[in-house]
This record gives sequence, structure tokens and C-alpha cells, in this order.
Amino acid sequence: MLDIKFIRENPETVKKAILEKAAKLNLDALLELDAKIMALRKETEEVQAEANRVAKKIPKADVAARGEMVAQGKNLKTKLTDLEPTLRNLEAQLRDLMLEVPQIPWAGAPVGADESFNLEIKKVGTPRVFDFTPLDHVALIEQNGWGELERISRISGTRSYALKGDLAVYEQALLRFAFDQMIAAGFTAMTVPSYAREEVFTAHGQFPAARDQVYEMEGSELFLSGTAEVLLNSLHADEILAEDDLAAAYVAISPCFRAEAGAAGKDTRGLIRVHQFNKVEQYVLCKADSRESEKWFDTLLANAESLLQALELPYRLLETSTGDMGTGKVRMIDLESWVPSENRYRETHSCSALHDWQARRANLRYRDAEGKVRHAFTLNNTALATPRILVMLLENHQNPDGTVNIPVAVQPYMNGKTKLEMTKRRS
Repeated sequence: MLDIKFIRENPETVKKAILEKAAKLNLDALLELDAKIMALRKETEEVQAEANRVAKKIPKADVAARGEMVAQGKNLKTKLTDLEPTLRNLEAQLRDLMLEVPQIPWAGAPVGADESFNLEIKKVGTPRVFDFTPLDHVALIEQNGWGELERISRISGTRSYALKGDLAVYEQALLRFAFDQMIAAGFTAMTVPSYAREEVFTAHGQFPAARDQVYEMEGSELFLSGTAEVLLNSLHADEILAEDDLAAAYVAISPCFRAEAGAAGKDTRGLIRVHQFNKVEQYVLCKADSRESEKWFDTLLANAESLLQALELPYRLLETSTGDMGTGKVRMIDLESWVPSENRYRETHSCSALHDWQARRANLRYRDAEGKVRHAFTLNNTALATPRILVMLLENHQNPDGTVNIPVAVQPYMNGKTKLEMTKRRS
């Protein structure tokens, strides 16, 4: 959500953002509604003021004038009774339209309608050249008894997964490794629920646009979240923090859920797109300053790169286009890791700066050094998400005998084990 005053004063800038982000919003209709509301508010205030003046005069008026004033007061009250519901209705309509207003993308973002306009800006590591015929992650799992993918689909449906043996331990080790790395980087550790109320998803920006991606808990007022960011973003809602409390940098771990796990028939095999997953998420609430936001953006990005380098994975960075970055983003960089079986990179992280777009929706505020109450800026990035990262780790680090090397940085979390080995079968 943008400041309505900014929208009034910069309509062409906002229209440009609407066009570049392919948002379905008629800004002229929004501004026309806003003007109507301002006129109605003025009229309502004038009627209320007149009603107050009449009410004050009645006790001092003579008997002849008093009856006329009482009648005038009743007429004014009736008029207010008619005006107020109309005003509330129009304000609700404006609120709905304001939720659709996109954030202004930064000047360096590639302009384009979708991901085909994303721009590669960096590559790290060289994709491995195998001297044997490598297996994809599903074949490795099946060969080594590291999962129950077929059986679990009969229990939980498609896009489900169940890991087994070394791979089950590896998943937990990776999550703890990423969590510890972020704590060492100075982030405050948190665990959060995997569910929240509807207004929390609206404050985050996922509702109304991406409601179809969220599971609703029938019979309650709760929905399952696809990232801890949803809940962290409302942690300080309706509070006024001191400037000294910022920046608040959190790392949270939680189970995550996604109802819409991709286009029909796409990526249904294996661990790429599943309905339930685990994620370690970075989230920052900082002062309303572009330079401060840029500093934290670089920090979140560096954290993610450091983790991928520790996992010994080739990856690249993409500057995300205006049409692909999402409604609320000022800037977004995707990190993609190499998938040998597909001979391409796949997204594993998305680093995003939103300035005050989420903060206005969630009412995240602080009092600055001059005593002025301001909306804060927000940023987020994945630290690590499983099981997707297992796809890259299994395929990139496999050996001819089907074992998989564990990155040195993660070995302490596997009790010093250096390889994932076949799950022993009972005789």
C-alpha cells in the first residue's frame, strides 16, 4: 500500500508502476473515489459542526426559538445519519482499491511483463562435468531407500514427500545449519506458528491477489502460511517502536504450506514443488531510509550467497523484472542453483525490498529522532528451504556408487559423517 497523499501528488509515477507491473487497476477511478470521499468528509464535518453549534444555543434560547432550533438539530442529525454510512461504504471501497496499488520499482529493474525479462547479473561456481552417468534426485532417493515418495502419495496425495534414513537426518541438519549461520550473523532466532488470521495475510500482501495459494483452515478464522515472513510482518503491527529498536532482524524457522504448488502437471515428480515444506526465513524491519534499506538488502543477499557457497553449489543471481517481482516489491533478486538433471538453474531464494508497502498495510511504525511517527521499511529473503535444496545437493554431490557427499560445513551436523549412504534394509 502506498501513501494516498503520494498517489494524489504523483499520479503519473503510479500509473507507470501499474503499467510496468501489469497491475489490474484503474488509478483514475481510485482518485475519483478519493476526491468524492474528501468532499463527503468535508460535508459531514460541516454538518456535525453546525449540529454542535445549534445544540449549544438551545439551552440559552427563548421558548419561541427553542422549538425551531430543536427541529433544526433533528434535521441535521438525520442528515448525518444518511451521510455516515455512505462515507463508510466509500472508504471501504477505497481501502480495497488501495490494496491493489503497486509499489514503485527501483530505476534499475528490468522492465518487462514476466520472468523472461529477468537479467542475469552474476554467476558463482561452475556446473559439474560428470565422468559417469549421473542420476536425478528421484532416482537417487529410490536407489538408496531415502524416501517413500510413492507410498506417501497414496496417503497424503500428490506433491507430498516423506524422507528416510540419512536423507531425513540431512534435511534437519541443513535447517539447523542455516538457522545457526543466521544467528551467528546477528539475527534474532524465532519460531512462529504456521497459521494466522486473514488480516495478517492482507497486511503481508498475499491477500487478496494470491489467496488461491493459501490453505484455509475450515471452521476457523485461520489460514496456513507459506513463509514465516507472513507472521513476522505483523509481529509489531499497531505498535510505535523507538528508532533505537530498529533495525529488527529476525530469522525464523517454520513448517510452510502452499495450496497452489505450480501449474497443473508441472514439476509433479520429486521434491521441486510440494504442498508442505520447511523454511528458514530472513526478515528485517528498518528505518524509513532508502540507504538503510539498500544496506540490509545487500546483507540479506550476502547471507544467502554465503549459505549456497557453504553448500558448495553453483548458482546465479537474477535482477528480477518489474512484471515478475510482485506488486509490493521495490527490488527483487532471485538466487538460482544449478540442477544437473535439467541442465539449468532453479530458484532457491528471493531477496526482496518493499520499503513502506507492507508497513502501511500492517501499520508498522516507529518514532524517529525528531519525534515524528513514520512507517518503517521491510525486507526479506530465504535463508534455506527444504526439500527443494535437496534436489541440488543430491544431484551436484553424487558419486558413481550412488552415495552423496555432504558439504564440509554441514558435516558437524551429521555427526561428522561425510557421505549419505544407502538405507539399510531389514533382513
